[in-house]
Amino acid sequence: MAISTLPLNGLRAFEAAARHLSFTRAAEELHVTPAAISHQIRALEERLGHELFVRHHKVLDLSAAGRLLLPGLRDGFVLLDRAVARLATLRVDNRLVVTCVPTLASRWLLPRLELFQNEHPEIEVHLMTSRKVVALEEHEVDIALRYGTGPYPGLYAEPLLDDGMTPVCSPRLLEGPHPLREPADLAHHILLHDDSWGYLGTVPDWDMWTRAAGVSDIDIERGPHFDIAAMALAAAAMGRGVALTTRSLVADDLAAGRLVAPFSLTLPLDPKVFFVCLPEALERPAVAAFHTWVARMAEETLHPPVFENEA
Repeated sequence: MAISTLPLNGLRAFEAAARHLSFTRAAEELHVTPAAISHQIRALEERLGHELFVRHHKVLDLSAAGRLLLPGLRDGFVLLDRAVARLATLRVDNRLVVTCVPTLASRWLLPRLELFQNEHPEIEVHLMTSRKVVALEEHEVDIALRYGTGPYPGLYAEPLLDDGMTPVCSPRLLEGPHPLREPADLAHHILLHDDSWGYLGTVPDWDMWTRAAGVSDIDIERGPHFDIAAMALAAAAMGRGVALTTRSLVADDLAAGRLVAPFSLTLPLDPKVFFVCLPEALERPAVAAFHTWVARMAEETLHPPVFENEA
């Protein structure tokens, strides 16, 4: 039986209901009523000559025919969605939409973005910030810079920043009655807690860092908590305490002397910053140009160039 003779709405309804094992949740996803889902699936079953579900009291399960049909149909809809997503590459090529988590955007990407604009004045960058993972094809976003561990099936994903967490503070804390010389000196200073990493799961915190440093007599619970990393880092720059953060977020502050990293111990951050886009998006010159540029910026952040007068 040719697929062109089958009702597309019925196939969509079956795939959604089979994935959720629920007519109600399929209806919510497809923005129709459960009765419409039921009607479409009944019509499809009559056309195929097979029952696709085993209907129990308040329980829905796939029949043998449904289990046989679902994998190929699901793969087919994935291919259809990707084909439609390729139309995004036909947008005006000088417009580039980039989504990025807020702190990475404000402290790392934004200070460097002028360099990209100088190199590519013809490209118009639209920067969106969100902690949530944005579905690129649904929101017409070209590029995402996101923390994660990968993989990202169906997407081009390249790790940019393989970073680590280390304490940072104002240079003023290296002086005074209790200068920071070694990790045990943290007992005399306020610890600033950045809670904004919680959405990523387990990341290095003060408990993990002090244990790795071999320090056990510090009250790691003391000190204020912040839900935005930029606030914790601003407090550190004002000399209000010591913050634990990634080197990439404070690379410019360290270079300018606004902050210092008093200790060499850096704990690796498992979630990395990924460059993510649809595979076909790399065919667009604007996306390819940004990809090349941001990879170079990441490399220079982790391994700053050394000039002759600095050697």
